[in-house]
Amino acid sequence: MDDLWFSEYHTPNVRFSIRVDRQLHDEQSEYQRICVYDSPDFGRFLTLDGALMLTERDEFIYHDMITHVPMAVNPDIKTVLVIGAGDGGVTRELGRYPSIKRIDVVEIDPRVVDVCRTYLPKTACGFLDPRVILRFEDGLRYVRHTREQYDLIIVDSTDPSGPGEVLFTSEFYGSCYAALAEGGILVNQHESPFYPTDAKAMQSAHKRIAESFPVCRVYQAHIPTYPSGHWLFGFASKGPHPVRDLQANRWCALGLATRYYNVNLHRGAFALPTYVEELLKQHE
Repeated sequence: MDDLWFSEYHTPNVRFSIRVDRQLHDEQSEYQRICVYDSPDFGRFLTLDGALMLTERDEFIYHDMITHVPMAVNPDIKTVLVIGAGDGGVTRELGRYPSIKRIDVVEIDPRVVDVCRTYLPKTACGFLDPRVILRFEDGLRYVRHTREQYDLIIVDSTDPSGPGEVLFTSEFYGSCYAALAEGGILVNQHESPFYPTDAKAMQSAHKRIAESFPVCRVYQAHIPTYPSGHWLFGFASKGPHPVRDLQANRWCALGLATRYYNVNLHRGAFALPTYVEELLKQHE
């Protein structure tokens, strides 16, 4: 029997491949093609329209960094809006904070949630939390019309194409600003700075967020299965600074066991390589 491999093109000349034991699921939903594979080295992994979204092996890095960074800046966060995140990993991490009262999750494609509940229960377990309210609708439309005021908005979107494209627009970020309470924080996945096409999307997102928010910073993590392995996140707020206002002692006192995030890493993640700083300055 021939080897079975999943391959994702990171550029026309670079591709990332994982040996696969078997394909567990394949369907075309109303919005995208959803596939789940099982692999020897990365366990089960999810792809949307051929792009790798998460693997069981390294998903903890992404979910740690998109969730615990804002929570360590403001451990008093009570209300959270999560846009995207149909795999449940963000809600799983948020659910570890007893102080949070409400987690609204807005995901456009109900089939992503269904598939993850079936094949990726280690992340989808986040949806079992009684504080989670799932809404299957367009994220831009929701933030444009909501009357809620959130302490934290986490945008766990796909890449800026297909159903995730509207989550990288100036209108979307402006609507997020309006939906945040005083001192509110917005965190989003910010693409990779390494390959030119990804870097352009990162620069564009940073520029548009900076147009709406007085505080706008970028931080990094190293995720093996994402393009180039070097991934960025955006931190924007109506006031709190991600490093100066870090509540390190309060966060450590919570006693949360994390595999990637810690408060020293938090501080260091905002110290960016020179080439990334230069890319960001080009759009300031």
